[in-house]
Amino acid sequence: MREITIGQYIPGNSAVHRLDPRTKIIVTLFYMILLFLLNNFQGYVFPVAFIVLASVLSGISIKYMLKGLRPLIFIIALTFILNIFMIKGRILYEIGPLDLTYEGLYQGAFMAIRLVLLIVGTSLLTLTTSPISLTDGIEKLLSPFKKLGIPAHELAMMMTIALRFIPTLLEETDKIMKAQMARGADFESGNIIKRAKNMVPLLVPLFISAFRRADELAMAMEARCYRGGENRTRMKELKMTSLDYMTYVIFSTIVLGALISRYLW
Repeated sequence: MREITIGQYIPGNSAVHRLDPRTKIIVTLFYMILLFLLNNFQGYVFPVAFIVLASVLSGISIKYMLKGLRPLIFIIALTFILNIFMIKGRILYEIGPLDLTYEGLYQGAFMAIRLVLLIVGTSLLTLTTSPISLTDGIEKLLSPFKKLGIPAHELAMMMTIALRFIPTLLEETDKIMKAQMARGADFESGNIIKRAKNMVPLLVPLFISAFRRADELAMAMEARCYRGGENRTRMKELKMTSLDYMTYVIFSTIVLGALISRYLW
């Protein structure tokens, strides 16, 4: 559980760290859209090139980002297996009532790689952006919707807190599991129903801990006279620099190349 990288932040002073959070949020959003537009393996060359370039510029190794895939291997494997057996086509091998097809194998590998690229690429956003900067960036992007009565600051704060608490709750879960296992709890043996029942000693203290942390956070915010986004000032105002504009140009080039590959191949 401690290997999940989503929600974690690694401080640094790299080119990616210095980017405006709005730039990183917009690029991440269009990166996700691009992955779902691609329909061939050749197009994946461009997202991979983007991840490698971002990894080099941020100083965060690809190996570290791939480590976050370990807890999600089951989901990736399940996606691959469902595709290879559920899609009809040229039969390569028969396993009882199930048929392994060429089209299913192609689609399964394609979807599994898409999930890997999606997780690795989006994890760069939280790894290189502090929670405060992420909140300010989301609020700025949602500020035009204030005219419609949408509370931009509150939404940004909630999303950032939820994202930031993922690694905290996972660490808490790991500690509770070790404490319960030291007292004789068994979370691995037995069938699915038995293992689900064995999770009760884990879930109850986890919920209590989550509510306690939420209460402590609320008290800390009130002690600092937090009253929402109205009339709130910032020590550092968000400002686009030449580095941000260069990022848009580079990413637009990658998107253009990927879209050309979609329609040429």
